Amino acid sequence: MDVLDIARWQFGIITVYHFLFVPLTIGLTAVIAVLETAWLRTRKPEYLRLTKFFGRLFLINFAIGVVTGIVQEFQFGMNWSDYSRFVGDIFGAPLAVEGLLAFFLESTFLGLWIFGWDRLPGKVHNLMMYLVHLGTLASAWFILAANSWMQHPVGYRYNPDTGRAELTDFWAVMFNKVQLITFPHVVLSAYMTAGAFVLGVAAYLYVKKDKQHDQPLYLKAIRIGAWVALISGLGVAFTGDVQGKVMTDVQPMKMAAAEGLFDTEQPASFSILTIGTPDGQTERFAIKIPNLLSFLATGDWNGEVKGINQLREQYLQEFGQDPGATYYDPGDYTPVIPVTYWSFRFMMGLGFFVAGGAILILWLTRRGRTPTSRWFGAFGISLPVAAVLASSWGWLFTEMGRQPWVVFGLMTTRNGVSPGVATYEAWISLILLTVLYAVLAVVEIGLLAKYIKRGADPFEEPPDVPLGGSDEDAPMAFAY
Repeated sequence: MDVLDIARWQFGIITVYHFLFVPLTIGLTAVIAVLETAWLRTRKPEYLRLTKFFGRLFLINFAIGVVTGIVQEFQFGMNWSDYSRFVGDIFGAPLAVEGLLAFFLESTFLGLWIFGWDRLPGKVHNLMMYLVHLGTLASAWFILAANSWMQHPVGYRYNPDTGRAELTDFWAVMFNKVQLITFPHVVLSAYMTAGAFVLGVAAYLYVKKDKQHDQPLYLKAIRIGAWVALISGLGVAFTGDVQGKVMTDVQPMKMAAAEGLFDTEQPASFSILTIGTPDGQTERFAIKIPNLLSFLATGDWNGEVKGINQLREQYLQEFGQDPGATYYDPGDYTPVIPVTYWSFRFMMGLGFFVAGGAILILWLTRRGRTPTSRWFGAFGISLPVAAVLASSWGWLFTEMGRQPWVVFGLMTTRNGVSPGVATYEAWISLILLTVLYAVLAVVEIGLLAKYIKRGADPFEEPPDVPLGGSDEDAPMAFAY
């Protein structure tokens, strides 16, 4: 393996690992804020208990997510300096705003929420979590704007004297058409993940023998999580459909690879299963649904969808042959088709599984029914696992399907790697970071397991804090 391969493995490992925490962070802030609002409106103890219980789990997830996210940005200077030099004028703007505005917004108001239980009036305290959620949305917006520019570069000019892309229209970058559909798709998938997490944790506690006295509490949480997962899952399907049409417009090779479509078809059939030759040149066997791909890609049941072979020739004529090609970066502008093809299907299949599972859970618990089957808890736990994996496969598809481009149409991945990094240096950083992240995974899973098993704390009436706040000389209390 050369530096390029190692750098790609390192970035992939760290990115996928970090994104395990991001959807849960975004989604749980919304769920927790709504649960606290329900407590303030109804004064039913179960809502406050669930707010504090899932608030504790959220804080564990948030802390690990912050640590892993910081390392991800440092990689641009470590292994991808040529890429950073090329896009720094454009990429730096949304990343700087994300760090200075969105992250500070999250951390500041989260601190007020954590320490403000006995210092802030109830409605003000509840507002803090809504502001935290707003911060997570802002953070997602700026990060996705930067990534969307890599998928579809807009609002820039190329300076041949410096060899850099320079920002000419900030708002074009912020409202890139890829960004406008990617943002709601990612946020809705985060809500689906959070709903599945609430459902899964509550289902585990619902069947736990020493928690039988709290079954009504966890049954309520199960239904709340199921509704969130189902409604947001439907939104994910709708935005995913629109995103597929935008992707076909700006990155037709990604759509062709996702479907294993080797030759242009009009109308085009959706592939249930396609087996091609190892070199990715020819289709050997396929099971297809007629006309469906045309509709998904173009909105027209008889629309034309370009194939891999035709796009390969088009890109070679447009961009020329990229010298020094490898298997992972073939130089003919074709992604690794099996990875793109199967990651697309795993993403969709797992997403449909979560939505279908939520429907089943809602049916089993309808009208106050209390399921007694042994598999109920295990099935519930499988849903958040499936949701997280669906998000991870979605990012693998998004980034691997763009290959061999790091910025589509402007820079290939092999040209973005740091020229001064030795192979042994890349190996050292890969091994050390992978081991460190493995340790963090053990810590994360251990803490979550510990506090999930403990369940929700007994109800304790919070102090009635006046609008002006509590005694300024009173010590701050840490609620967790």
